[in-house]
Order: sequence, then structure tokens, then C-alpha cells
Amino acid sequence: MMTNLFSIFDPSTNIFNLPLNWLSTFMGMMFIPYMFWFIPNRQLIMWNFTFNKLHIEFKTLLNQDKMKGSTFLFISLFCLVLFNNFLGLFPHIFTSSSHLIMTLSLSLPLWLSFMLYGWINNSQNMFIHLIPQGTPPILMPFMVLIETMSNIIRPGTLAIRLSANMIAGHLLMNLLGSTGTKISNYIMIILILTQFLLLTLELAVSIIQSYVIAILSTLYSSEIN
Repeated sequence: MMTNLFSIFDPSTNIFNLPLNWLSTFMGMMFIPYMFWFIPNRQLIMWNFTFNKLHIEFKTLLNQDKMKGSTFLFISLFCLVLFNNFLGLFPHIFTSSSHLIMTLSLSLPLWLSFMLYGWINNSQNMFIHLIPQGTPPILMPFMVLIETMSNIIRPGTLAIRLSANMIAGHLLMNLLGSTGTKISNYIMIILILTQFLLLTLELAVSIIQSYVIAILSTLYSSEIN
């Protein structure tokens, strides 16, 4: 039962042993040509509004005097995760953001670059973050150990948070959908309404998780200044 349930996340579609399911990661590029229209349209206005709001929010968290243009990195991260989360809601489209191999590929290089930049260029500030202000001297070794461990697990928590949230909703929808052939017509109506509500919830989760991974990456980046 569980093997069949989790099989919806397996990249099984392939030609000549090539995992073509992962091409869904780049399907978001299909939406880009609309951004280059000369005549303003609803999609362009919506994206410009979203980007401006994200730029303003990320700019308040980052020191733009030292890191000019860094907000575009996190806005791009938001768009990439959003496209993959959203496309995974369509039938028969592989959800790449539900796999740790992709989420770790996003979070681990970001975390490593933040840590290397901070320790090389601002090592004193990095040491300060290991000991919170007002910590008693007897607790300082324990606080250094705790803060070090919390920094090490950050890429893992980012990756697991995104993949776990995407897996949970898809599993629930698949589990409820697999019972459709075994229930009466009256219960079927309730099941369809429940699936519609779950789909709406998953749409909200897709947007929220994209924002969460972008804002947390911004917060981690702001700590190295």
C-alpha cells in the first residue's frame, strides 16, 4: 500500500534510461515570453507588483550598500520554487520540489556561500553570532555548540520543510482519490468537494512555501553583514 502510495513521486517516465520527468523543473520558462510583451497585460502587471513587493521586503532585511542587487537572487529563487510547486498540482506533471535532491541543491549552495563569505570577510561578526548578548560565561561553551549545530542544520531544515510540505498534500490527495471507486455516489460528491478544498489549500501552500524558503534565505544572508 505504502509503496504504491509513494510511487507517485518516483521519476519513472524515461526514454533510453533518461529521467525526462525532471524536465518539468524548466517548464516555468514557458511563462517568461509573456514578460517581454511591449503592451502591458495582466500577467505582466501582476508579476511587476509581486516583484516590487518582494524587492521592498527583501531590501529591508539586507544591507543594500554592501550587497546591491542581491534581492534579485532571492526573487529568482522565489519564482523557481513557485513555478515548480504550482506545476506539480497539475495531473501527470512531476513535482520536482518534493524531492530532497532538488531542495538540497537549492539550499546547500546558498548556505555554503553565505558561510564562506561571512567567515572570510566578516569573521568577527560571525563569532559574535555564536554567543547571544547577555549569555552567562558558564553557558558560553554550550551556546557556541548549540548555535553551531543550528547553523549546520539550516540547509537541511530548508530542504526538508519544502519537500515535506509538498509531499504531505500530494499524498493526502492521492490517498483520498484512490478511494473514489469504492464509495457510493453520495459520498463521491463529498469526496470531490474535499478534493477541491485540498487543491485550494495546496495552491496556498505552494505560494507560502516559496515565500518561506526565499525569506529564510534572505534572513540567513543578512546575518553575515
